[in-house]
Amino acid sequence: MKKAKTIAPPKVNDMREEYDFTDMKGGVRGKYYEAYRAGHKVIIHKEDGTDSVQYFKLEDGAVMLEPDVRKYFPTSDAVNKALRSLIEIIPAKKRVSSHPK
Repeated sequence: MKKAKTIAPPKVNDMREEYDFTDMKGGVRGKYYEAYRAGHKVIIHKEDGTDSVQYFKLEDGAVMLEPDVRKYFPTSDAVNKALRSLIEIIPAKKRVSSHPK
């Protein structure tokens, strides 16, 4: 049985004309990484005219997963289970330390 060919949909250019990136020499990956890890605040402007400020800081040892990875490992338990299974296949002499289960 032949597989049906999938045709990619045409790319839609939904970028507005005022967003002109032709003069850009490239972005900087992780430009705000350190500042984000140190903590950040979010200001919420409410309809009644007041502002609410919330402060966020990642805990020590916290990691940020990329969106494609997060699809497969949506919880801390899922990440830890997958990493522990990888630890089991690493030769014992290469292990730095093991985490108690």
